[in-house]
Amino acid sequence: MSDDDRAAGSARPEPYTAAALAADPAAHSNAGVPHAIDPAGIGEGDVLVLRALGLGDALTGIAPLRGLRRLFPDHRLILAAPGPVGAWLTELGVVDGVLPTPGLIDLPPLAGGHVAVDLHGRGPASQRLLAARGAEDGGPSRLIAFSCPEVGHDGPAWRAYEHEVERWCRLVADAGGPCGPADLLLRYHRPAPADAPVVLHPGAAFASRRWPVDRWRAVAEHLTGRGRRVLVTGSASERDLTAAVSDGLPGVRDLGGALDLSGLTAAVDGAALVISGDTGTGHLATALAVPSVLLFGPTPPSRWGPVVDPHLHTVLWHGDPDAAAWGDPHGETLDERLAALTVPEVIAAAAAHLPEPAPPTGSPVHRAEPAPVPAPEGSS
Repeated sequence: MSDDDRAAGSARPEPYTAAALAADPAAHSNAGVPHAIDPAGIGEGDVLVLRALGLGDALTGIAPLRGLRRLFPDHRLILAAPGPVGAWLTELGVVDGVLPTPGLIDLPPLAGGHVAVDLHGRGPASQRLLAARGAEDGGPSRLIAFSCPEVGHDGPAWRAYEHEVERWCRLVADAGGPCGPADLLLRYHRPAPADAPVVLHPGAAFASRRWPVDRWRAVAEHLTGRGRRVLVTGSASERDLTAAVSDGLPGVRDLGGALDLSGLTAAVDGAALVISGDTGTGHLATALAVPSVLLFGPTPPSRWGPVVDPHLHTVLWHGDPDAAAWGDPHGETLDERLAALTVPEVIAAAAAHLPEPAPPTGSPVHRAEPAPVPAPEGSS
């Protein structure tokens, strides 16, 4: 979301903004980040890309990052982003290193003369961070960004209702780096093993995007009743939520707070299906070409939904695509569009991706007790 495109009425500031960082500085520590780049060495021959946002934004940014790689094949590609996200993308080979940047904060002194790319927003705040100094004083020699009269930058026009992936691909392609939605894929689809688990991700940063916990639990109970193993994922702050979904249900493993980004990637990569709200785990399923059922509420899927492999992803949304406005993705109450989604809808959508194997001819149907679920690689 643009740094000028704030949602109105939120009780808490939007994540990764200066206000959010000031309100909770301890939550944005970047100490000991792997693959961190010394800022004093960032200069000529480097491309510094600002996208100081979370997991979902990082995944929608993979396609334009690959376009920048094509545009500058002999340059080092450095991502200014929260440390864990940037380190993870470095390990995947999407970028060459990370300048730990938890949000819209002043960048440290740089050598200067690099190419700066604003994949964070339309400005002016993000562009001012990137171009705070001249090339001779640590600033960039070139800025790739959307047009922003406030800072005097002339670039492509910002389109308010463009899909997030297509928006940033358009910016980079205009600069000479061809890319498109298919570039966001981390791998191509491959059928999951017959005993692969279903991943449920009930959490979201704001209550407006959190489907009620009792409905998540009903879905988990239905899946295990059909002989499916279930993994419930969430961050350390979501342990109470994941426990409420999973406690007491045989065949359900609670992984709340147990997975870093590599572990979450392994869990999603090995899943038969991911069921998630409009959050980073859903974008991860898209990037890994893993079938998904995605529950949308305040934000229309035309802006943040899957843009590849439509046969793999079912989006459930009860919004009006022609409405002048939708809900608040940073709101503190459940969005009415998300509240309208029912358990039977989600179960039916999941069943379409999980056909039951036919029993051998003449054999009675028998469902064994679900086997224990091993922890995915990378779990802690």
